[in-house]
Amino acid sequence: MADIWRAITYLRSHWRTTLGAFISLIFVSSLTLVSPWVIQIIIDRGIEGQNLTVLWIASLTLLGVALVRNLFTFTQTFWIEKASQGVAFDTRNDLFTKLSRLSFSYHDQSQTGQLMTRTTSDVDTMRTFIGNGLLQMVNALILLIGSATILLITNWQLALMVLTIIPAILIVFVRFFQKVGPRFRVVAQKLGNLNNVLQENLAGIRVVKAFAREPYEHQRFRASNDDLLQETLAVVRGAASSFPLVFFIANIGTLVVIWAGGLQVINQTLSIGELIAFNTYLSYLLMPIFILGGTLTAIPQAAASAHRIFEVLDAPVDVTDQPDAAQLPPVHGRVVFEDVTFMYAGSENPSLAQVSFVAEPGQNIAIVGQTGAGKSTIINLIPRFYDVTDGRVTVDGYDVREVTLGSLRAQIGIVLQESTLFGGTVRENIAFGRPDATDEQIEAVARAAQAHAFITELPDGYATVVGERGVGLSGGQRQRIAIARALLLDPALLILDDSTSAVDAETEYYIQQALEQLMQNRTSFVIAQRVSTVRDADNILVLDNGHLVAQGTHTELLTDCGLYCELVNVLLGEREESIYSNTILE
Repeated sequence: MADIWRAITYLRSHWRTTLGAFISLIFVSSLTLVSPWVIQIIIDRGIEGQNLTVLWIASLTLLGVALVRNLFTFTQTFWIEKASQGVAFDTRNDLFTKLSRLSFSYHDQSQTGQLMTRTTSDVDTMRTFIGNGLLQMVNALILLIGSATILLITNWQLALMVLTIIPAILIVFVRFFQKVGPRFRVVAQKLGNLNNVLQENLAGIRVVKAFAREPYEHQRFRASNDDLLQETLAVVRGAASSFPLVFFIANIGTLVVIWAGGLQVINQTLSIGELIAFNTYLSYLLMPIFILGGTLTAIPQAAASAHRIFEVLDAPVDVTDQPDAAQLPPVHGRVVFEDVTFMYAGSENPSLAQVSFVAEPGQNIAIVGQTGAGKSTIINLIPRFYDVTDGRVTVDGYDVREVTLGSLRAQIGIVLQESTLFGGTVRENIAFGRPDATDEQIEAVARAAQAHAFITELPDGYATVVGERGVGLSGGQRQRIAIARALLLDPALLILDDSTSAVDAETEYYIQQALEQLMQNRTSFVIAQRVSTVRDADNILVLDNGHLVAQGTHTELLTDCGLYCELVNVLLGEREESIYSNTILE
């Protein structure tokens, strides 16, 4: 319930419409309680009393009550829906903001499908409860208290007989709540698993088709879908076994009213109008109980969704600005690793162990090593995607943990191994880091990245919409656009995570030529799998199982480092260098 109350606090930002909805609710409930009394007057004084004036006045009063009640029903429904949609709007924004702020370590351990479910389905479930369940709960309480009070005032002996069924109904609902309530969180988890399978397949549809694994993926989705179905049916069975019993108990109450009240009418201690009104108030007494029962089923479902939402909102941000963080001034690009050790969350072995090196301003630093050696970890620590476990990383003498993230990352251009493009035009993707860049600036960096030629051949040039994740462009084209995007920032530090791996030898040569000019007076870190990428580096870092085993130039390492020679021969490929050279000579 703590999660439910916390979700309700989102209504504070929409208190005017919420207040209007609850005031309208009070009018609707009050007018509902008035109607049976007016009907009693129509029967006892109008029909039995054969008083046409009373009949007309009471009938018009009943019509007026219905019209006013319908008006307030509209305002109640509209305003609470507006408020609940506002809550959903705020919650989705808060979730997206938090997800964008959460550290890489959180996303490393989270499933995209689960996060999507929390941002969509769970938010909508919580909104539905706030917009409908909460209002119905208050309405039920008003009708319950009002009906019980009127019943006791009208005929307390008959009322006491009827009220004995209330505890029995409540016991049924409480048992249902205890039995089924915990299953709603399981249902939400199963739905998240289903969405995760769906997201993986949509994102990797080319791989699925390439390996002809459609039948396997169909079966995997079917199994996840079946898990969701079975868990949902368990909830339905719980409801199906409880509500018929509730209706049976309610019918017993109606039977008591008919028999006991009928005897009082026969004995002339109760009028027919009072009996009809009493039976109507009884329905108003039972209806809130049914509403509360339905709300009881919605509470655990909404609580499960709210809990999953607040798990994200309350997740700690591992990498954040310190309270006294300073703005990093324009840097020259001197990067120092001082005995840096780093271990990923959940890992038993460090990815880096006491790594130390210095990158002077303007140097081109190449990083090589086998898979899992720690190459990507080094470049992730410079822009502080993760915080070091031990030691420190400095830029121009500033510990990266002691400066603001914005001022640090604004001076670092990054091209990741997987080139991610966003839905939009080519121009918008290149200008992602600098939306105010001019067309001339965008074209200049595109030329430098050897992208201008193929961009101008696209249907709409720089205004061509690239589609989701850059679909329609080759891997090399996406990579060159990503390089242009990084270069547009004119960063003091440049990080290239195997950024030429997706292009052919000739294109790589031209990119390398452009980068040699652009790397002037700029510290560059390059992860590469080709000799051509690293042979002209000022310093090459050789990593092995998280340890920096050697560093130096290409010539020095070929002489002094056996591991580097092995990497050149096996991983980087001497044959590739020969082919590359022949391609350029031709």
